[in-house]
Amino acid sequence: MKKVSIIGTVGIPACYGGFESLVENLTKYSSDDVNYQVFCSSKSYSEKIPEYNSAELVYLPLSANGVQSVPYDILSMIRCLSIRPDVVLLLGVSGCMFLPIYRLFSRSKVVTNIDGLEWKRDKWGKIARKFLKLSEAIAVKYSDIIIADNQAIGDYVSNEYGKENVIIAYGGDHVISEKVSDVDKSDYYLSLCRIEPENNVSMILEAFSQTDLKLKFVGNWDSSDFGRALKSKYKSYSNIDIIDPIYDIDELFVLRSQCVGYVHGHSAGGTNPSLVEAMHFTTPIYAFDCNFNRYSTEEKSFYFSTSRDLVKCLIENAHNEEKLNFVASSMKGIADRRYTWEIIAKQYERLY
Repeated sequence: MKKVSIIGTVGIPACYGGFESLVENLTKYSSDDVNYQVFCSSKSYSEKIPEYNSAELVYLPLSANGVQSVPYDILSMIRCLSIRPDVVLLLGVSGCMFLPIYRLFSRSKVVTNIDGLEWKRDKWGKIARKFLKLSEAIAVKYSDIIIADNQAIGDYVSNEYGKENVIIAYGGDHVISEKVSDVDKSDYYLSLCRIEPENNVSMILEAFSQTDLKLKFVGNWDSSDFGRALKSKYKSYSNIDIIDPIYDIDELFVLRSQCVGYVHGHSAGGTNPSLVEAMHFTTPIYAFDCNFNRYSTEEKSFYFSTSRDLVKCLIENAHNEEKLNFVASSMKGIADRRYTWEIIAKQYERLY
């Protein structure tokens, strides 16, 4: 049995984002050949259970996000020097400045998922971008195996660093609720994301403000000036429903099941968990036109680059049942073939 220590997440049970959902499902679907150990932030859990999904939980007194993510990951690696796992699975590159030192004193195999080119995101300043880019370069150099969650990122790693890598995406089938059934379709489109400029939130809202088509948009509107400004501008439109974050899986299941189309504006980050989740609902996908999204959907969804594009795409296809059914069934077929957690867990275990 191989002991695998996972570094770089808030922890499990999952209560935050994509990497946390990944770890939750890696442990849920783990084979008898793997024994997981997960580093968790004690600041995110009032109850510190010692084990979850048969994985040992190790708590550290630092935040896993923001500035503290760097010492959090480094402290996790320092702990691994005494734990001596067979494999260290690094999720993200925040603490990879320490990786060269770790490799001097450890024989553990290092597998790193470099995430979605974090240094390119609009939210980071110049210094933070340089730090993250350097961390990425160190991660690629000192890891035994690099995981990219999207072919476009894999191509980037190959071209930028001349390093072979493995493409493993995310599962999305955890969003299918077994408690809710017989949900009828409604007449609205749905968008769901963190309210950040790179997710083209304003582009989507602008498009729907020019039509009579209904949009329900779920996000953390009150977490930034950007979000609050958009909420104030568009909340008066009768066809646009601005909705605060929803974390209940059954409530989200109903929203996703009832919508007539899912609008995905992400322009960065590789394979986006919210996209692969939506693909499991046999729903037409309208995705922002970038290489990440085209790869994830195998170029079979609808695509837009501007508000005008989106308006045209929505109106032209609103009553084209043949095209809508083709896109919807294609998305579901791709999701079942590529984006289930049982498949993803096996792909990770092959690397250990």
